[in-house]
Amino acid sequence: MIEMWDDDKINAFQATLLTWYDQEGRSTLPWRQDREPYHIWVSEIMLQQTQVQTVIPYFERFMATFPTINDLAMAPEQLLLKTWEGLGYYSRVRNMQKAARQIIDDYAGSWPDNMQELQKLAGIGPYTAAAIASIAFDEPVPAIDGNAFRVFARLFKIDADIAQPKTRKIFFELGQQIIDQKRPGDFNQAIMDLGSSYMTAKNYDSEHSPVKAYNAAYLDGTEALYPVKSKAPKPKPVTYFAIAVKSPAGYLWEQRPTKGLLGDFWMMPLYALTDFILDNDAHWTEEEMIQATQKRLAADYGVVADLKRVPGRPVTHVYTHLKWTVTILTATVKKQNLQRGQWQTMADIQNDPQPKIQDKIWQRLK
Repeated sequence: MIEMWDDDKINAFQATLLTWYDQEGRSTLPWRQDREPYHIWVSEIMLQQTQVQTVIPYFERFMATFPTINDLAMAPEQLLLKTWEGLGYYSRVRNMQKAARQIIDDYAGSWPDNMQELQKLAGIGPYTAAAIASIAFDEPVPAIDGNAFRVFARLFKIDADIAQPKTRKIFFELGQQIIDQKRPGDFNQAIMDLGSSYMTAKNYDSEHSPVKAYNAAYLDGTEALYPVKSKAPKPKPVTYFAIAVKSPAGYLWEQRPTKGLLGDFWMMPLYALTDFILDNDAHWTEEEMIQATQKRLAADYGVVADLKRVPGRPVTHVYTHLKWTVTILTATVKKQNLQRGQWQTMADIQNDPQPKIQDKIWQRLK
């Protein structure tokens, strides 16, 4: 049961928070220089899974490449992905282009000005829609992200598990009651700044927080208990061989299927050992697995080659639900009649967008 503040306390909290924000808020961030919804949107999508300082140069490069939503809508996919390269989660930028085209086609190039309508755009969920609606259009809707979960959970000692989707409604309804009606965008950004400064997940400094008098968890010494969040399941391990096949024509380069992880990206051939080689009841040595991969390479690609393991530990990369462990093999080509993929020079490869795992493979090969 949440113990809601009375109107006087809500008004006092708003005044305290916004006074601090006016004096100490991160006003120098490039996407806070105006209230252009395009700028707000791009920054919010980039900030998913990525730290502010990392995002700044990406944001500036993105805006230089695609200064308007029309530029984004018309961009060739390879340029789009290359500009996004390094941020990962490429479905985000693909959805951004879909949304840009929706705005042009369905809204005559004008942004929807409310949270409900914004959620009809590809890749825009409740948080991003609320951020755009409040900051760009002054709609008094709370933007509930990780910072808001943490700040509100401590202010009101909310025991609901934030890992459960149904919990968002509790925080959203609470936020609607305490958001400043006249300055909703600034209120939401102040909560973001509070959650990334004095009220971080670890090493928080509530003693010096501007709103410590309103922080119920701080006042009774229980901050470490909030927010309540059940543990996510560990990422499922998947083991691969990546094969660096090089000939006088270049490296063997293959486009991944459209559906699935890293869809449409070009990479080296990958074999998931559990799917293509291993028998659950058999015990394979690494050498036996490499020999089996040689046979698959010849059958699938028309490339006869001796494979050799690159020394050192496998390359690893963690996605949301999967952990890839990739052992790299180099190939000495004896004969080839290419049936799948294509040969690409390194110069051409470097012009393509590279998923992070492929970049890690190149670094290991160097």
